[in-house]
Amino acid sequence: MTEKTHASLAIPARETEDGHALPPRNREWKRAKLAIWVVLILLALGALRTVVADILQNRSVAETTQQDAVEYVNVVSPTQTDGSGNTLLPGTLRGYVESPIYARATGYLLHWYVDIGAQVKQGQLLADLDTPEIDQELAQAVAQRDQINSSLGLAKSSYERWQQLRQRDAVSQQELDERQSSYTQGVANLAAADANVQRLRQLESFKRIVAPFAGVVTQRNVDVGDLIDAGSGTSRALFALAQSDPLRVYVQLPQAYAQNVAVGKQVVVTQAELPGQQFHGTITHIAGAIDVPTRSLQIEVRLPNPDGALRPGAYVQVAVPATAHADIMVPGNALLFRAEGPRMAVVDSNGVVHLHKIVIAQDLGQSLEIESGIEPTDKIIINPSDSIADGDHVRVQQASNTTKGAT
Repeated sequence: MTEKTHASLAIPARETEDGHALPPRNREWKRAKLAIWVVLILLALGALRTVVADILQNRSVAETTQQDAVEYVNVVSPTQTDGSGNTLLPGTLRGYVESPIYARATGYLLHWYVDIGAQVKQGQLLADLDTPEIDQELAQAVAQRDQINSSLGLAKSSYERWQQLRQRDAVSQQELDERQSSYTQGVANLAAADANVQRLRQLESFKRIVAPFAGVVTQRNVDVGDLIDAGSGTSRALFALAQSDPLRVYVQLPQAYAQNVAVGKQVVVTQAELPGQQFHGTITHIAGAIDVPTRSLQIEVRLPNPDGALRPGAYVQVAVPATAHADIMVPGNALLFRAEGPRMAVVDSNGVVHLHKIVIAQDLGQSLEIESGIEPTDKIIINPSDSIADGDHVRVQQASNTTKGAT
């Protein structure tokens, strides 16, 4: 409404408290419309910003998901074998001659003269036994022999006299035969008594325990006053003796390597407690057959030990010469076991996985000799996941050649 309309209706004109007139209503409406448009524009800009942020976030999530879906792998290249190498096998050092020393006579230990670690010579006295029962039996046997010998003298003189009487036909042939039989029996009794005396004297000689060969004392199981039983059935050994130079090494060679050894071949023996030291031995004996339960071949290595650095009973590793069965070698952790047989995952230049069927010529533990299935230029995935499949896309993280020959 205009001012004329206000005047006709007797409505006073709009004035402020300070006496100024208020702006017309159409101007206020324009301002309100402008504010509404500004608010709408701000809301639209906010919505647009939210939509753009969602689109960018979805795109970032998709890119991250795509990156996470890419499998990173490590690869190696096969190595060419030189046709030779060594196979490490466990072995046990044994004395060239080892023997537990038992008592042959029953008695009490009177004294011992050597202890563990002592080097003894052949025939050296190790201990003395006190054998009162054997001593008494020997004295009794000697007395019986003397008694039989005395009776034999009488039987002999009687037989000689009866021969003279028979020549004069003073006695019968029957009486002469009786005297001859008595004399012959006395001779046999004397021989038996002599044999019994010799047996007891020989048994009494076992009171002295001597070393049967030169070596080192590895055990002493008795002390002064112990009751010693004869034999090795239920009694314990008095001493244990071993010859430490040279030594024997017994090795169980798997059937796969049985064709690589021969008598006279040189081997290298190492012990973990002696780092940096190598001992050279010679194969002296090879079992003539494969052991059925273990499918292994036993070999014996003779090892000189002049300085006594090695000790019988120690665990050692023996490097047996081996012959390569194939030209290509790869790490053992690149092998995949599938229902179709052994496989290896090979990556091409486009990052695509191809599972190759392989033929293993020889399993060396940490490495494999491959007869066919891969080429020297292939890139083989090491430690592949069980879910890897033919045609998968992977990304090579690093390329290295860490394959080692058989050791």
